[in-house]
Amino acid sequence: MLRQVHEHHDRVSLEIARRIARDLPERPEWIIMARGNLARWREINANAPALLRCYAEWDALLDRPVDVVVGQLTADTDESRRLRQNSPFAGALSPQTIWDIKRGMRDDTIAA
Repeated sequence: MLRQVHEHHDRVSLEIARRIARDLPERPEWIIMARGNLARWREINANAPALLRCYAEWDALLDRPVDVVVGQLTADTDESRRLRQNSPFAGALSPQTIWDIKRGMRDDTIAA
């Protein structure tokens, strides 16, 4: 059961990442927003070394060309799944879009 919940969350975060990746090349302001999120989170989580390492990874990734960021966002790798758990793109998609993704994924899981 726990594995199913974890897999569900991975599918949801991947779909959110795909939506962000689709529009990111035309939305450079999302990179700026992501950097702002990371800066804020770094202050909030200053005593959480694991999170700070993840934020540093994201900072380094955001310095790369947008196609590299898009590739990492949507890759089906352990590293990408781990990074998506702390995606700095919070706020890029509207709450309605996030709810629609979650509802759609929940409905898919129930139907399976």
